[in-house]
Amino acid sequence: MPESVGESAPTFPLHAVPESADGGAPLGSVQAPTGAFGPPPVMDAAPVADVPPVMDGQLVTDVPPFVDVRPVADVPPVAPERASRPAAIPIPDLALTAPEPDPKPTPARGFDAVAEAVLGDEPVTTDGAGTAFLIEPMVRINEAVKAGRIDEAAGLAERTVADAAGTLGPEHPEVLRLRELAAYIAYLAGDPLRAFHLSLDLARIRHRAHDAEAAYGNVQSAATAWRAVRDPEQGLALGRDLIDLWTELTTEDGPAVEDIEELESARARMGRLTERARRAAE
Repeated sequence: MPESVGESAPTFPLHAVPESADGGAPLGSVQAPTGAFGPPPVMDAAPVADVPPVMDGQLVTDVPPFVDVRPVADVPPVAPERASRPAAIPIPDLALTAPEPDPKPTPARGFDAVAEAVLGDEPVTTDGAGTAFLIEPMVRINEAVKAGRIDEAAGLAERTVADAAGTLGPEHPEVLRLRELAAYIAYLAGDPLRAFHLSLDLARIRHRAHDAEAAYGNVQSAATAWRAVRDPEQGLALGRDLIDLWTELTTEDGPAVEDIEELESARARMGRLTERARRAAE
C-alpha cells in the first residue's frame, strides 16, 4: 500500500511475517498485505516505568523510551533574574547637614559694659575734643572702684559730672559717659533708686538722639537697678515708666526688638509685684 501522507512512522519495529500455512512462502519473502495490523499505539497512556514491552510473545529490549507528547498547559516563561542593583545612596540635604553658624555673641550692655570699662586694663581715654581734663578724675574714680572705696568713688563721680556738664553741656557724649559711671557707682553703693533714675534719664536722651544701641544699654541698667528695689509699691511705679520706654524701643529697629524676651521677663515681674502689693494691702 502506498504510504499515507502525513501519518507518522510506526512506533514499533517491523518483523518478518512467519511462513503461512497455506502458501508455504519462505521466510523473508515479500507477501501481499493481509489487511490485519496490530493495535494502534495508545498515545494518552502514561508510561510504565522500568517494564520492557512484549510484542508477538517476545520480549523487546530495543524500543526507544516513551515520550509523552501530550500538550502542556501554557506556562509563562521564567524571566531571568535581574541583576541586583546597588541600593540608591540618598543625596544629603545640604540645608540639614551644613554646620550651624556660630551664634552671634551678645555685646556687653548696661552696667556690664560700664564695669568692663572701669575694671579693665585699657587706659582711660576721651574723644580728644577739649575733654582731656576729664582723664585724670576718671582715673581716680576707677582706682577707687577697684579698691572698693565706693563712697569715695561716688563723691568723685558727682563732682566730675558737674564740672563736665558745666564745661561741655549736659548732653555731651563724655558727660553722658560720666553719668553712666555715676549710675553704676550708685548701684554698687546700694542706692538702686538713684541708679534707676540716672539710667532711665540717659535712655530717654539716647532715644531722642536715635541711638538705639546706647538707649537699650541704659534701659538694661535701669532694669538691673529696678530689680534691686524690694518695695512692691515702689517697684510698680518704677516699672511702669521703665516698661513704657522699653516698649517704645521695640517699635523701632534695634537690639530691643531682637531681645524681646527680656521685656517679657520685666512684665512678668510686674505681675509678681502686683500680687505682692495686693497681699501687703490685706
